[in-house]
Amino acid sequence: MIAFLRWIRATFLSVLNGLAKVVFVLLLLFVVLLVVSLLRGDGLPGNMVLTMDLRQPIADSDAARSGAASLWTARRLTVMDAVLELDVAGRDSRVKGILVKLGNGALSSAQGQEIAEAFKRFRGHGKFVIAQASAFYGSGLGDYLAASAADQIWIQPMSDFAVSGAGVGEVFLRGLFDKIEAVPQIAKRAEYKSAADMYMEKQMTPADREQLTALTQSVYNAGLSDIAAARKMKPDAVRQALDASPQFSEEARKAGLIDRIGYDDQAKGAALGRAGKGAKDVTLNDYADAVQPVFTTPNIAIIEAAGEIRDGTAGKSLLGGGEGIASDDLSDAIRQAAKNKSIRAIVLRVDSPGGSVSASDQILHAVKMAQKAGKPVVVSMGSVAASGGYYISTSADKIVAEPATITGSIGVLTGKVSFGKSITLAGANAEQVAAGRNTLMNSPLAPYTDDQWASVNRQADAVYADFTSKVAAGRKLPIEKVRDVARGRVWSGSDAKAHGLVDSLGGFWTAAKLAAGLGKVSPDDMVFKVYPAPTGVLGSLRRMTGGLEGGLGALQRIESILDLPAIQALEGGISELPGTRGRAPVELRAAHLPRP
Repeated sequence: MIAFLRWIRATFLSVLNGLAKVVFVLLLLFVVLLVVSLLRGDGLPGNMVLTMDLRQPIADSDAARSGAASLWTARRLTVMDAVLELDVAGRDSRVKGILVKLGNGALSSAQGQEIAEAFKRFRGHGKFVIAQASAFYGSGLGDYLAASAADQIWIQPMSDFAVSGAGVGEVFLRGLFDKIEAVPQIAKRAEYKSAADMYMEKQMTPADREQLTALTQSVYNAGLSDIAAARKMKPDAVRQALDASPQFSEEARKAGLIDRIGYDDQAKGAALGRAGKGAKDVTLNDYADAVQPVFTTPNIAIIEAAGEIRDGTAGKSLLGGGEGIASDDLSDAIRQAAKNKSIRAIVLRVDSPGGSVSASDQILHAVKMAQKAGKPVVVSMGSVAASGGYYISTSADKIVAEPATITGSIGVLTGKVSFGKSITLAGANAEQVAAGRNTLMNSPLAPYTDDQWASVNRQADAVYADFTSKVAAGRKLPIEKVRDVARGRVWSGSDAKAHGLVDSLGGFWTAAKLAAGLGKVSPDDMVFKVYPAPTGVLGSLRRMTGGLEGGLGALQRIESILDLPAIQALEGGISELPGTRGRAPVELRAAHLPRP
């Protein structure tokens, strides 16, 4: 026994000693990197052209990055990175312009509009933007909307130009379920709430077809207007040019959609030549990592809320946090911003298709408490701010959306799909035993009884009534009007504004200026602080250095798991069947829409 206790003591001391060594090495590394960074300055050339690659799907903000961080791979750019970093670069006299690679169809229309606005702001400082594409493969408008804000658009000779318009598609599984005797029972409020139609229907319902037709037409019209203004063309001329797609690059140039035919090295040479003698190219990420922070007191909080809304807290590791919107984490971030005396207003950046109703309500409560504490809140909507994404926005002092933002979807889904009979068709069997009348109510092995189905519908009715009442109170609209524009219907940002669900059309900077006005801060004096703060060892190092990243090199680079555009386009449509985790989720979830 004594020998065993000695072994435990020795093991404990060994582990403790190992941990102490790790901590010491990390602190030593931090000190060395900090000293090196301070000695070398930011290390950037005095004349440079920034480069940015938008050929892969891009998350709206850090909160939406999926996958684990890697110590040895570069961090992936986000929309908010581009917006904020281009603003810094625009005021840096060493930066002459930016060369952007795109064309793979990775951007949604709303993302294209946001990035186009960032390019216009950048050019307003006397900088240039050159967009270069091997081809424009995607038929959607997003990539080309971003490119249209450039001084020049380059494309390779004899390459595809497929940009055409906006479209959506859905997959329906009801026929398959009938064949395998699966029973879908999902209550939706109301007729436009189509996220569960893939389980319940064999084809588009008339209501779903109506809303999708209106949505795609609105996004298309807004895109045509933006492109026409940027390219100095008439909307009809743009429409005719896009209707000719798919076409070759030479045809697109003749139509006025493209400026130059050339390869990537030629576009890069043109950019460096325009910048002047001795110009060097620097990636936007490397530029952001190297630029020394200005130690000033923040007065505007940016709270990033991107991804599916879930209850609780995100999984955390030594390197950092998890993905999506965790209600505990986001609520804490809002409370931290509200308690910061220097913060005069909050910009809540929302990019979410929704999720848990209880999690959404927890976040909305935190927003209301921040407002009660005297912090005005302005919501800036990304590509999607629907269902739960709209729910958490309802009490904001102002809501800003891009014309192509998918928003609204004020409705509810709850129910399950039961597979008990399906299992027997495969030669298997499943049985259940429980104490308590409704203990296994949400089991996927058996359908609801009549009483249970009635209970599910009562629950849906109650949540829907509560949701619409919160919208009416937050938006200061008559409940009758809210009920008319709700019904689970998704709207474009343009149409949402026309129905009173959104206050202004625009991107982050529109929202920031509104927040500054409400917080009595001059737009020229805005200083931002981003919430939630980074977590884990790498996040702690970032906070300790006040955002200093240049000296951290590879240790500070994060790469998320690659999402294929074709899979991303389904918006998670077939990723999870309702009720397969032993409960019936009451959810505020948008329709599974592609990225128009």
